Amino acid sequence: MRATWNGTVIAESDDTVVVESNHYFPREAVRWEHLIDSDTHTTCHWKGLASYYSISVGGETNADAAWFYPEPFEAAEQVRDRVAFWRGVEITAV
Repeated sequence: MRATWNGTVIAESDDTVVVESNHYFPREAVRWEHLIDSDTHTTCHWKGLASYYSISVGGETNADAAWFYPEPFEAAEQVRDRVAFWRGVEITAV
C-alpha cells in the first residue's frame, strides 16, 4: 500500500494493518522528512489516546493528517508502532 499527498509518497509498505477501514503503516515505512509533530490528541474508547502529525510537502501543510497510538489499549495492540493517514492522503495499492 502507498500513502500519497500533494504528489509525494508519505509511506509505502506491503505490511499494513487495517482497522476501521484505515491502513496503519509500520513506522519504518514512513518518510519522516514529511511529518511534523502536532500537539493534537484525541481519545478512542477502545484504542486509547491518539497523537498526530501534520504533513508538509512542497511548502504546503496538511494539519493533523497522520495519527498513531503510542500506547494503545490491549484491544488495539495491532496498531502499536504504526501510523495511519486521512484528510486527503490517498491510500492506494501498489
